[in-house]
Amino acid sequence: MRIAMIGQKGMPAKYGGVERHVHELSVRLVELGHDVTVYSRPWYTDKTITEFEGVNIQSINSIHTKHLDAITHTLVSTIHAICQNYDIIHYHGVGPALLSWIPRIFSPKTKVISTFHCIDRYHQKWNWFARLILRIGERATCTFAHKTITVSKSLKQYCFNEFNVETKYIPNGVSKQTKPEGNKILNDFGLEKEKYLLMVSRLVPHKGAHLLVEAFSNLKINHKEDSVIRDLKLVIVGGSAYTDDYVHNLHKQAGVCNDIIFTDYQSGENLRQFFGNCFSLVHPSMNEGLPITVLEAMSYSKPVLVSDIPEHLELIQDIRAIIFNKNDVQSIESKIYEFLHLPEEEREKIGRRNLKNVEKNYSWEIVVPQIDAVYNIVQPNKVLEYVRTVV
Repeated sequence: MRIAMIGQKGMPAKYGGVERHVHELSVRLVELGHDVTVYSRPWYTDKTITEFEGVNIQSINSIHTKHLDAITHTLVSTIHAICQNYDIIHYHGVGPALLSWIPRIFSPKTKVISTFHCIDRYHQKWNWFARLILRIGERATCTFAHKTITVSKSLKQYCFNEFNVETKYIPNGVSKQTKPEGNKILNDFGLEKEKYLLMVSRLVPHKGAHLLVEAFSNLKINHKEDSVIRDLKLVIVGGSAYTDDYVHNLHKQAGVCNDIIFTDYQSGENLRQFFGNCFSLVHPSMNEGLPITVLEAMSYSKPVLVSDIPEHLELIQDIRAIIFNKNDVQSIESKIYEFLHLPEEEREKIGRRNLKNVEKNYSWEIVVPQIDAVYNIVQPNKVLEYVRTVV
């Protein structure tokens, strides 16, 4: 099949959960024999890149502002896509899905798939009007697509409760990880293996970095005689997403503690080294779809400390000892302290359990066939054509 991906910033993925999802999915769909095109924004993906790991990269301009970037890119990408006779147009995110009615009208033979990644209107960076539009986008995601995919069970239930639509639950996938070979990036930032906590995220308010910074600073002050805590650092990997003021305030807030390190966005081997050598990942988010960074840490057999939102509980519901209350600095501090003083064998047991959970439920080997099956269901004639060619 010929498949177009619309809604992501681009490929290859530098940062962003949706971008990593689309990157990994597209490469594997190509391996299955599909012809996949990913629509990219020139500020994210170099215009000269037209192919990556077998995936076609189509650069389309956008109005690169906070409120217009995604929707203008989606509009122009959609107009381009309906002229290419794709079998499938797959929209990622409720904002881009606002325009999923266009191919339904102007390219009726093309099947439309939408993936509901997150309830974006809960994000604090949006004003009331943007939240209204995103709410309309949620309905569009569940209305215009031939099939809607939800990445978490809570989102599946949300779509049923709000729009009376049965969606297909297919979680985010994660690759099997191997131990990183080097530690150059650690040396660059003055870090030692397993002597730092890690947060990987876009620095936007709903991800809760400000809560973690305050909790970690308090931990240092309240337990300055504890050797484990005295030598511990906090590494925050990520940068602004039209949130420069928030990032500036984060750096100012962290100024009281010399052991908080901001690295900006990292990818590739650098990110693998951060994941593979950390003591644990901490994810204080107040709103998620299904967090890929948590899955990635689990795939390295790492324990993760997370807030008690439903999407986190789907991943590690059996490990209450390292789940803290969302939007609660004191709870974050106390859970980190408890975790740091667990016996080593208990921490390793948690890590092994996380890895087993990922391999059983969230590996790409499990996820991709489910998405491919959705494509085949909405495009049955293509399946018959393939069978005839094989026979």
